[in-house]
Amino acid sequence: MIDAEVRSEERFSRLSLAYESENEKQKVTECLNGVIEKHNMKPEMYTTKVSNGKEVIVVEYHDDVCREAGAIFEDILCSLDIQKCN
Repeated sequence: MIDAEVRSEERFSRLSLAYESENEKQKVTECLNGVIEKHNMKPEMYTTKVSNGKEVIVVEYHDDVCREAGAIFEDILCSLDIQKCN
């Protein structure tokens, strides 16, 4: 199961997606590549390992004055069929 968390502050938005399996990793990567490609804003992204064998990919937008990242994150969550986001 892919877990999602969104954090947002003034001019900053971050989406974290945690996954366990190689299949989930591929699904997340393909989704991110497709969704980000169709939007004009390019994020900073990085991956880190966490406990229990999970990895997390983080998508961050800085200087997001018009809060455009929210629509991008919504598109990502819908594409991955994530119903609940912390």
